[in-house]
Amino acid sequence: MPSTSASIFVFDAYGTLFDVHAAMARFRDKVGPEGDRMSEIWRTKQLEYSWTLTMAGHYESFWTLTGRALDYAMARVPSVPKSLRDDLLNAYFKLDAFPDARVALRALKAAGHKTGILSNGSPDMLKGAVDNAGLGDDLDGVLSVDVLKMFKPRPEVYGLVTDHYRCKPADVTFVSSNRWDVMAAVSVGFSGLWVNRSKMPDEYLDFAPRKVLSDLNSLANLP
Repeated sequence: MPSTSASIFVFDAYGTLFDVHAAMARFRDKVGPEGDRMSEIWRTKQLEYSWTLTMAGHYESFWTLTGRALDYAMARVPSVPKSLRDDLLNAYFKLDAFPDARVALRALKAAGHKTGILSNGSPDMLKGAVDNAGLGDDLDGVLSVDVLKMFKPRPEVYGLVTDHYRCKPADVTFVSSNRWDVMAAVSVGFSGLWVNRSKMPDEYLDFAPRKVLSDLNSLANLP
């Protein structure tokens, strides 16, 4: 296990622990050949809405934004049957976890570390995903931005972690598949781990992660 002084490992939820494209994958036969494109649009607009609302000083729950983003994606990809809307939303509420998520969390807990989630997701969304994946016993905290009514990457959001665990930023290792999320975490003093599942080029070079991982299994092999 990681030989690091940080004893608190906090994970982003969507894209890091939970596969944001799993909802579309469950209905691949029905959505047709443009399913992957639509799933990418859905995810992109979901995040875009969270950023633009926060910058404008407004807030809607992430679940509301997920529905709006789906409506936009379906309008952009009209070949996908509109009748699938409710099925896709229900599937997103109970997303599949990546296979390496449970392995990583249990290994960290077994090594004596505290674990948690910090997410844009609304409390109900997070509970649905955590319960569906059976990860509840492997987490010491599930923190939602909903209490602040603003989204990542606002620095106040990352303060939820230090408040909850009553720790210093240097005590936290933050793990995310979103490079912008890692940037924001590093900027507030967390140690960042970037899970680069898609082999994307690096960005935000002034806010470098401590390590770039190909998947969560790599947590067990950190120096």
